[in-house]
Parts: sequence; C-alpha cells; structure tokens
Amino acid sequence: MPPRSPSPLELERRAYRKRQGYRSVAVSLVSTVVFAVVLVAALRATPGWPRVVDSFFDLQTARLSFRPVLTGLLLNIRVLLVSAVGVLVMSLVVASLRTLRGPVFFPLRALAAGYTDLFRGLPLIIVLYLVGFGVPGLRIFPRMDAAFWGTIALVLVYSAYVAEVWRAGIEAVHPSQRLAARGLGLTHGQTLRRVVLPQALRKVTPALMNDFVAMQKDVGLISVLGAVDAVRAAQIETSRYYDFTPYVVAGLLFVLLALPVIRLTDWYSARLRKREQAGGIV
Repeated sequence: MPPRSPSPLELERRAYRKRQGYRSVAVSLVSTVVFAVVLVAALRATPGWPRVVDSFFDLQTARLSFRPVLTGLLLNIRVLLVSAVGVLVMSLVVASLRTLRGPVFFPLRALAAGYTDLFRGLPLIIVLYLVGFGVPGLRIFPRMDAAFWGTIALVLVYSAYVAEVWRAGIEAVHPSQRLAARGLGLTHGQTLRRVVLPQALRKVTPALMNDFVAMQKDVGLISVLGAVDAVRAAQIETSRYYDFTPYVVAGLLFVLLALPVIRLTDWYSARLRKREQAGGIV
C-alpha cells in the first residue's frame, strides 16, 4: 500500500516550522553579532586596553612562539593518550571491585573505596608533587622523565573519578538483568562483561567523555614537574619575549584540542536523549 501524502494542513504546519527555524537562526546570528560588538566596544573603552593588547595579543610574539608551544603540545597529547588507556583499565578494575557482593570480598571493597575517597579528595597538583618528587626519592625505580611520573599521577587521580562513573552505570542496570544472566549459567565475570558493562557503557558514555575533556586540560599540569609541554614552553617563551602572548597561544591550542571531543559529547548526549524520549512525547 503506497504511503499517504501529507494533508494540506500538515504541509502548512511544516512550512510554518521551517519559517520559524529560519527566523530563530537569523535572530541568533544578529543577537550574537550585537553582543560581540558591544563587548569589544566596552573592552576598548577601558583605560588599560592598549597595554593588555600589547602584553597578551602581540601577533609577532604569537608567531615566534607558536612552534615551540606546538612542540610541547605534542608531549601533552602523548601523555593524554597513555593516561586515557591507563584510566580506562584501572577505573574498570576499581569499579568492579566495589560492586563485588559477599562478606568475603569486604577487604577488596574497602580497599577500592579507600582508594577512590583518597584520590578524589587530593588535589591533582599535590599528587603530582608527591608522585613526581616523592616516589623517585625512594630510589627503588630506575630514573624516569617527568612526563612518566605525570602520567602516573593523572592515572591515579582520574581513575578514582572514572571508577565512580562506572560504578554508577553498573548499579543503574536493573538487577533482573544480572539475575537472568546468572540463571542462564553465566559466571559473575561473564555476566559483568557480556550483560552489565555493555548496558552501563551506554548510560555513562557522556560522563566519561566529559572526564576525558577535563583530563585534556589537566594534562598541562605536568609542567610543574619540569616536563617541557605546551605550558612550560609558553613559560619559556614568555620569559624570552617579556610578553604573555605565548600563554594565550597555548590556551588556544588546548581549546582546539578539546573542541572535537566537546562537540562529539554534545552530539552523543542529544542523540541518547532523543532515543530515550522516542515515543514518550504526548
């Protein structure tokens, strides 16, 4: 049976919604331009604006410092990728330990809970100092560079946060799913791997992606250990040219690094919300 063509009333409604969409876009563009013009005019009217432009937005300094800062950003990216893998593995282990049932597993649950409480309470910069300067002082490990210890500190801190995200997703899966899997003869590990985690992943993916964006920014803190990343390179260039523009260059590069993941997170969150609300609109 061929599909029915829309009625004239439905066509009129679609045309109206399209006109409203175009109007909303136009109003948004105009309001954004007006806001930007007003903001720029207000900034330019301040007494210290010329000095701020000379200290933070010097194009010549930006051009000269771009390559060293970009080279440092490559170190940040390498640390970020290694840390992301380490956080994914370690957080899953910790979350799995926290979801174990039975009194015999109490020591493991207590250890995992103590770990998450400790590293969620400690500021990242303090962990960086403790790991980067304290652990090498024990002289039980071979000499490693600052980026290595910075990666270890990032994994320790972010695994605690991400483990709680995983645990929330695991506990959000209805208990009947776990019981049905055990009733089919699956072991606890098989149930977790084949039934619980796939459902939990869909629930916590937006939160995991937001944590990844946060880690993209915090990876710049490894500069406190002496690693010549984008932030430390910007500091070196600032002392060379007596100008803060290299910090602005580094900040823009970090924003460009994070934007694709931010947009992907927004798209996936909207897609997930639309899927959950499908058929629920009255």
